[in-house]
Amino acid sequence: MFIDRERELAALEERYSSEQAELFVLYGRRRVGKTELLRAFCQGKRHVFFVADLGSEALLLMAFSRAIGEYLLGPGVPLAFSTWDAAFEYLAEAAQAERLVVVLDEFGYLAQANPAFPSILQRLWDTGLKDTRIFLVLCGSYVSLMEREVLAYRAPLYGRRTGQYLLMPLDFPEATLFFPRYNPDDLVTAWAVLGGTPAYLRQFDDRHPLLENIRERILTPQTYLYDEPRFLLLQEVREPRSYFAILEAMAQGNTRPNEIAQAAGLGGGAAAMPYIKMLMELRLVERRVPATKRHPHKSRKGIYRLSDSFFRFWFRFVYPHRSALEEGRTAQVLGQHIAPRLDEFTAEVFEEICRRHIWRLELPFIPERVGA
Repeated sequence: MFIDRERELAALEERYSSEQAELFVLYGRRRVGKTELLRAFCQGKRHVFFVADLGSEALLLMAFSRAIGEYLLGPGVPLAFSTWDAAFEYLAEAAQAERLVVVLDEFGYLAQANPAFPSILQRLWDTGLKDTRIFLVLCGSYVSLMEREVLAYRAPLYGRRTGQYLLMPLDFPEATLFFPRYNPDDLVTAWAVLGGTPAYLRQFDDRHPLLENIRERILTPQTYLYDEPRFLLLQEVREPRSYFAILEAMAQGNTRPNEIAQAAGLGGGAAAMPYIKMLMELRLVERRVPATKRHPHKSRKGIYRLSDSFFRFWFRFVYPHRSALEEGRTAQVLGQHIAPRLDEFTAEVFEEICRRHIWRLELPFIPERVGA
């Protein structure tokens, strides 16, 4: 099921229609729908779609060779390139007279397997690819890595990209399209629980009550959402224990560095800030200041809050009760800890929906800032 993303598809189609060599960078958090967006974009177009994985450089080059053969020559037609140069020279030749889309998904794995890969790609772009009709898409889930290795001023590929897009979770009006049977109250609560990440929204079935979905799709061990935040953080950060403690402290309502650090058992606020900054790079945490502040980046009234609704729900209601849930006391956790507090939990997210709605209104002026 592919929902919305018309604006993102339009951005890709606009670059595709240029008929010139294009190097487009698409990046964003895991599960946000980057691969589905690119697959939708590639439909009906001549393309090579390669999804990298953890592995050695030799194995990745072998898999890339197979992908080129499968997409350009047909299933079962073997290709084996000995170097990245040979593979991209083949693609450059294939893109001389006809448009060819080449997607390198999970680009971060390629950079991890060979830290020189961005430099190799820069050289190949400068010496041949830029003079073809290739549409090369670099897609990555490690936001900080993509910004550092691809978009930053000192990055080897700086100045080569012709477009970039940071894919964000769906906003509330688009997320509601997943649940046409829910009433407005349930739609707001579902948004408070799941946020706008498409992979999470797909897990709920609106033929069943919301609390039943929470019980069956989040609180039940071995289900997809039960361990999702833990798996994601283990892939993204070192010292996961400190990050877990900080996220749980924030989910319980602590918003200032000293409060967060003390609740997480890390001492003072200075000890927590490196972790908070990393979580901000992962787009899981945001800094908020009052809308009346003229210079928000200088304000000392800034607070830190979980910007991802599902992580906020998980660290508020699932993580602290994992022992009980593992023992099968799902109904008890739902009845005693979640159901009585769900409206209060949802209230903060409803405020966020209202703030975002202001930007959508056709007002006789353009707001500078929108606050609580």
